[in-house]
Amino acid sequence: MESQEKPIQKTHPRAVNHVGVGVSDIEKAIHWYQEILGFTLLKGPLEVHADQGYRGEEVHDVLGPEFRSTLQAHLTTANGLGIELFQLLDPPHERRERSLEYWKNGFFHICVTDPNIEELASRIAASGGRQRSKIWRIDSTTNEYRLCYCEDPFGNIIEIYTHNYETLYGGMKVGHSEAK
Repeated sequence: MESQEKPIQKTHPRAVNHVGVGVSDIEKAIHWYQEILGFTLLKGPLEVHADQGYRGEEVHDVLGPEFRSTLQAHLTTANGLGIELFQLLDPPHERRERSLEYWKNGFFHICVTDPNIEELASRIAASGGRQRSKIWRIDSTTNEYRLCYCEDPFGNIIEIYTHNYETLYGGMKVGHSEAK
């Protein structure tokens, strides 16, 4: 007897609310994300302990039995996406040996939009981060749409696009500008 799979019903698109980012020094990270990417600090840093109150119980439940304490800060981007910074205290934060493990499943970068990609990549590199890649054309027929991969000072991957995602993958005009 064959199993009858029910068709998946389409639903409305969900907004991404926030992204959690692990860092080794939350104060430096707050300053860096404000100064370099222009993010706004909403709250924090806050210290959360597994054995203290409702919030501690919640984080302990999510992160597991090894979790004891963390510092958290909440920032927001220009379009309202939240960036939740975590500095694990116990167990202590560990930087990944390789910051870009693209062959493993899970989130491996965030992407910001800035039309002046060269300037932002330079600011990232000059402030303790690094530019991981050269600036690439997204489409070989035009120089208008470009991307670059960078890394913050804490080893997190930050991609830069010159245009928003919908323009690039839903309405990009190709072939109207000379490729160099």
